[in-house]
Amino acid sequence: MTRKILVSVAWPYANGPLHLGHIAGAYLTADIFARFNRLIGNDVLMVSGSDSHGTPVTVTADEEGITAREVFERSHATFLEAWQKLGISFDLFTHTDTENHWAVSQDIFLRNLTKGNIYKATEKQVYCETDARFLPDRYINGECPYCHFARARGDQCDNCGRVLDATELINPKCKLAKPSDPPHKLVVRESEHFYLDLGKFEKPLLDYLSDKDSYWKSNVVAFVRNWLQAGLHGRAITRDMDWGITLPIPGYDSKRIYVWFEAVIGYYSASIEWARNHGTPDKWKEWWVKDDNVRGYYFVGKDNIPFHTIIWPAMLLGYDENLPLPYDVPANEFLNLEGRKFSKSEHWAVWINDYLKSYDPDPLRYLLSANMPEFADTDFTWLEFVRRNNNELIANWGNLANRVLTFTYKNFDQCVPTPGELTDADRALIEKSEAAFASVGDALGRVRFKEAIGIAMDVAREGNQYLQIAEPWKTIKTDRTRAATSLYVALRVIDNLKTLFYPFLPFSSNDLHRQLGYDGDLLGEVKIETFQESTRSHTAAVYYPGQHSQKWEPSQLQPGQKLREPKALFKKLDEKIAEEEKAKLGKA
Repeated sequence: MTRKILVSVAWPYANGPLHLGHIAGAYLTADIFARFNRLIGNDVLMVSGSDSHGTPVTVTADEEGITAREVFERSHATFLEAWQKLGISFDLFTHTDTENHWAVSQDIFLRNLTKGNIYKATEKQVYCETDARFLPDRYINGECPYCHFARARGDQCDNCGRVLDATELINPKCKLAKPSDPPHKLVVRESEHFYLDLGKFEKPLLDYLSDKDSYWKSNVVAFVRNWLQAGLHGRAITRDMDWGITLPIPGYDSKRIYVWFEAVIGYYSASIEWARNHGTPDKWKEWWVKDDNVRGYYFVGKDNIPFHTIIWPAMLLGYDENLPLPYDVPANEFLNLEGRKFSKSEHWAVWINDYLKSYDPDPLRYLLSANMPEFADTDFTWLEFVRRNNNELIANWGNLANRVLTFTYKNFDQCVPTPGELTDADRALIEKSEAAFASVGDALGRVRFKEAIGIAMDVAREGNQYLQIAEPWKTIKTDRTRAATSLYVALRVIDNLKTLFYPFLPFSSNDLHRQLGYDGDLLGEVKIETFQESTRSHTAAVYYPGQHSQKWEPSQLQPGQKLREPKALFKKLDEKIAEEEKAKLGKA
């Protein structure tokens, strides 16, 4: 039965380029899942966009002496380039500074306010007397009052995951202070703000969580349950700042809707924008209705769990109880780099746009899939990248495909050979590769990527073992029919593997699809387009799936099918690049 699958992906702060940790945390997983669901015939809508109003944007702007808009537009452009080159197939990747997003966010604010889910209160905030301004939470660092991590942010501790209030920090410091400045004087002052009354939603959120043990990740369920059992309290959804969405009520010109409230609305607003861009203004509703065949998956890093499992569901419940809550939030843990956390300030990062200038996308997609931080933090090393590319991707899968296609192309008139009678070993291998559609598909349906790609690679290894025994390069001299049969079997398996690997390795699978003689394009195309609103235009990434009939099903390869000239799917990497790339880390 066809399902409507909403693939909602974390909105990255538009304050600089993305690094590999971001890709492993949310964007690659979402793309794999979306591509798989398209192949099995589900109707997929994959949306996200740049978080234009995040406080990190204004922090960067202050550091560089430019406007927040300049920072966000520069970063948004790098995101679009990355999605295009890495093959992240968003149906729409927009941003939060569109007229559409402003209108939808203000509507959700107003309706929750009208229904009594938002209230006003005076709260204590950190005020910097040196800079004469209230400081947004991200402008403040200090010691976490719970785990005593020394570099906790004013809104959240990256070490223990607690969502914080900046006034809780021990020894808070202003991030606007330069190293040469004397310490900025921070005091606590009162300011009136609007609050989302999360406490009203404790009971419905506990009901919502009641069946999640059966299919959510255990760490996600435990995190949410602990939060709910501790009790929910009102949380401020406005801030004293001049960058962001204005309040849709008079008298609050100096305040803006705080980013943590409006950014998650982007999943809803982007769905609406996507439908309008396609000339079908009501089509978005097909993914935003309570129905057993409609499922919303939210791909985020573990630091975003509370916003997508508690706060966003509460906002939806308060706005319109007929809207569906997230079906699953398969949050990933963190990817580290050479044994350390990624750090922009310490230049300890591999930026995705820099990577794509030197290397192909599929080797990275393979490594991050095989080393996915699904249940625990994992580590990216350049040595492991080279090793897995050369010893697994090339020596196992690439070698199988290339040597079978090359030998067949040269010796059987550039066509798929006609087989003789199949042996038990022939049938067993074909059946093994066909059975993988069920096992790989089951793993992907459960959002278990390492398990899925591991099954596919095991089939490729068995294909290589089969070839070593069949030795068609030898039997062709004495028994041409037997050589033709073993090559036909291998090509059937390779054709199956092409599809099994496609969600993970779309570029090489597309190349192989055409080498096998098929017309059409498995890959599709990510385009950067400009959309005009009433007062301004904006750019976005849009995925066009292309014209192909490939489905998640076993090979239909026929004897006599004309092959195209074979080419290697992957490039071997010199081991010395591992040390060269590692030496760049920590340097500006």
